[in-house]
Amino acid sequence: MDTQAGTTTSTTGRGPGVRWTTRLVGVGAAVAIGLGMAPGTATAAPVNPSDADLSAAEQARQAAAAEVGQITAALAAAQDAAADASAAANIALDDYEEKLAAYDEARAAADAAAAAAAQADIDLQGGRDEVASFARDSYKQGSTSSDAVALMASGGPAELLERAALLDAVGEQRVDVLQQLTVLEQQATAADEAAKQSVGQADTLKAEAATLLATAQDQEVAARSQEAALADQQDAVEDQLATAQQTLDSLEGQRSAAETYAQQQAAAAAAAAAAASRPSASASSSAPASRPSSSSAGASTGSSSSSGSSSSSSSSGSSASAGSGSSAKPAPVQDTTAGAPSGSAVQTAIAAAKTQLGLPYSWGGGGSSGPSYGIPPDTGIWGFDCSGLTQYAYARAGIQIGGTSRDQWYRFRGNTVAKADLQAGDLVFWASGSSYTSIYHVALYIGGGKVVQAPQSGDVVKISNMWYGSDYFGALRPTG
Repeated sequence: MDTQAGTTTSTTGRGPGVRWTTRLVGVGAAVAIGLGMAPGTATAAPVNPSDADLSAAEQARQAAAAEVGQITAALAAAQDAAADASAAANIALDDYEEKLAAYDEARAAADAAAAAAAQADIDLQGGRDEVASFARDSYKQGSTSSDAVALMASGGPAELLERAALLDAVGEQRVDVLQQLTVLEQQATAADEAAKQSVGQADTLKAEAATLLATAQDQEVAARSQEAALADQQDAVEDQLATAQQTLDSLEGQRSAAETYAQQQAAAAAAAAAAASRPSASASSSAPASRPSSSSAGASTGSSSSSGSSSSSSSSGSSASAGSGSSAKPAPVQDTTAGAPSGSAVQTAIAAAKTQLGLPYSWGGGGSSGPSYGIPPDTGIWGFDCSGLTQYAYARAGIQIGGTSRDQWYRFRGNTVAKADLQAGDLVFWASGSSYTSIYHVALYIGGGKVVQAPQSGDVVKISNMWYGSDYFGALRPTG
């Protein structure tokens, strides 16, 4: 909604700007004709513009300045909306990557369950073969044990007692074999059910990941389109302002020329009058200079007014831009709970990040092993996104910090760092809300008020000044 409103305001605002520019050009042409400054007539005496001409020109300039101020404010609001959309896209991308990691885990669990089910089937078949073998041997020997023949062939009471004890043992063996077979059948059934359930969970997670990815892609593409449209609108506004200023400068130049000519004519007339009344050369040379005409004073006043109005317009635009920040205000970390950083790990991480300077930003690109192609719309861009760069930097130092900005925060949430305690190697985060799940950007603080980061689409990995703003979420120390 914000994006549409900002675009509509800017679009409808361009029509009146063109009309005011046309009026300015028309006024300039009229004054030029009135002054008699046609091409090839440089010796013609310029005529001072009328009050009506000057008033119309001033009103046109003020209207153009107001129009520029309105469009500038609308652009600032639309740019904020585009930034919010880009942040939302990065958050959705983290959602997708987390769901994809869960899918990979579920897929591994499903594979393990399938292997367990296959092994259970093998064990079950082995148990069945053992029971069949037991039954076959018992049938052949006329007993439930291979030792029965020897028992039956024995004579005497003592041997019969031994035979009875052994027959009991053989009966227990038969029961054990059957019980083991039952257990194997139960295990095989359970393993098969677990495998089916794991596959189902994995398929569900995969479908959810695909949905999240589509949402993230739509938001990122929309954000980029909006930024491109804003750039075109900004160019149009700047052209409009330049045209209005040129017209105004031309009119003021013509007015100044007319004023100067009038002063020169007045001075010449005064000198001639003085010479006529006092013919001597000394008298002529002592003639007082004529005062500037009232219209000249008006010209100066008009110029000051023009300058002041321009400044006012510029200030208004700046105020609109500065005041149109994100309405969400995270509560940044106030306390430091992290210990001292590990110097060697920090230096390794920073050095690794610096080796990637100049590499393009690639949405969803990069990771522990280095840069990679991103996901649509950046499948053709080899580089890093913000969390991919920090993940790579610390992986070079032997520290796994996670693949998304929110995961990096969550893993080291016990190692917080206050603003005043920032040190090289700390991770700094920005979010659209108060929950860590709204984090959309991370950078690596390198000391001296600088960070190395992969900022946004169309940019490259670079070193920037550290900033905070209303979206600043806090800092963590992976080595603290």
